[in-house]
Amino acid sequence: MTVEERDTQAVDERGATYTEVFASREFRILFGGFTLLVAGDQIKMLALSALVYARTGSPGLSAATYMLGFLPYIVGGTFLLSLADRIRPRALMVAGEWVRAVTCLLLAFTGMPVWAMLALVLVTGLFSPVFGAARTALLPDLLPGDAFVLGRSVLNVTAAGAQIGGLAAGGAVLAVTGPAGALAVTAALSVVAAVVLRYGMPDFPARNAGPAGRRTREDGPPAGETEGDPPGGEPGDDGRVEAYPEGRRHAGTPTEGDEQAGMPARGGAVRETLRVNRLLLADARVRGLLLAQWLPVSIVAGAEAMLIPYLGNEAGFALAAASVGMALGSLAVGRLVSPAGRERLAFPLAVVTGLPLLVFALRPGLVGAALLVLLTTAALSAFELGLQRWFVEAVPEAIRGQSFGLASAGMMTGQALGAALVGVAAELTSPPTAVVIAGAAACACSLALHRSLRAVGRRPA
Repeated sequence: MTVEERDTQAVDERGATYTEVFASREFRILFGGFTLLVAGDQIKMLALSALVYARTGSPGLSAATYMLGFLPYIVGGTFLLSLADRIRPRALMVAGEWVRAVTCLLLAFTGMPVWAMLALVLVTGLFSPVFGAARTALLPDLLPGDAFVLGRSVLNVTAAGAQIGGLAAGGAVLAVTGPAGALAVTAALSVVAAVVLRYGMPDFPARNAGPAGRRTREDGPPAGETEGDPPGGEPGDDGRVEAYPEGRRHAGTPTEGDEQAGMPARGGAVRETLRVNRLLLADARVRGLLLAQWLPVSIVAGAEAMLIPYLGNEAGFALAAASVGMALGSLAVGRLVSPAGRERLAFPLAVVTGLPLLVFALRPGLVGAALLVLLTTAALSAFELGLQRWFVEAVPEAIRGQSFGLASAGMMTGQALGAALVGVAAELTSPPTAVVIAGAAACACSLALHRSLRAVGRRPA
């Protein structure tokens, strides 16, 4: 074991700190680009909704436009995610910023009809899951061990902060510049992010481009690893490092027929994405972790969607409280709980996630509803941190980008479906009753997924 490996193991035992996370220059660059991304996206969707409303006068179409961001994740996550492992991550992230900048400028200044605007947003948005997967999959390379979990926490807090401050900032920009000007501001933010990423981020090689779907020897190892010693691997009989020893079949273990996810990418992006998605979902451990990341958040998102019909014009306060809860839960557990403690708490926190929603049976007022939602989202974000290292260890490095992309695409798709299903429940009953049903469903899902949410299910080191 090298000195660097011993240091990483020591950090894992005591837990990393946010100071250590931000000590990484590469992470600071990634964080800066992500901050510009989430700020720009809030402004972009507000401006696009305002532009559609100004053109059509339809509140329904304007609201549908704001929710348009969910749809590309369904298609992109199903058919294109293999690109996240077949193209260098820096190139993908920079390309994503340029696509966003050009899209915003076309929306702002070409005067295209509404149908063409919506089509442009949908088509360019198909690659959003790929760009996001490249960013997330790079984190374990930049932040080994427990630092990766805190890095995820920082990005989660940033996203939650964008939901709180982004709408206010976007509204202010809209008031000053109008929809076209706000879209131009978003384009400018994307250009800045592209420059920051291009000249600040190292040019890591693609994961699934070399032999056995791994970085080639000429590429060198990722940050925090030594030559010839990929993460989680042990030398096989032929001297080659396999992703999963102990003889266990796994999505990334080379086997007869060469139909495993860890082998080099073959064929087109669509075929490869479908093949690897099937293999990931066929693995019981990976499937359980994916469901644990998809189901509770989807149900909670559906419950949050009921706050508007339940609270009316005061719903904004409760929705802001939900974002605050996400940030507080992630920060508190990331800072105060050890890595092993986070993993032990994953199951009880997942079950607790739905309990505050059951109190909506008492028809709480604004303050009570906001507090209950805050407690729900705090537990949600806290238990998700406990899953992060398990998920990194459960998937082969060669398809890490697609694995994270599938997790993200499932969450985005699930949130849209969750809102629709809880909305149907509200139509049949009432908004507060639908929230109670969602709370019960969240608890039931967490109990059903207890094997994936318990530390005993972790793959042996």
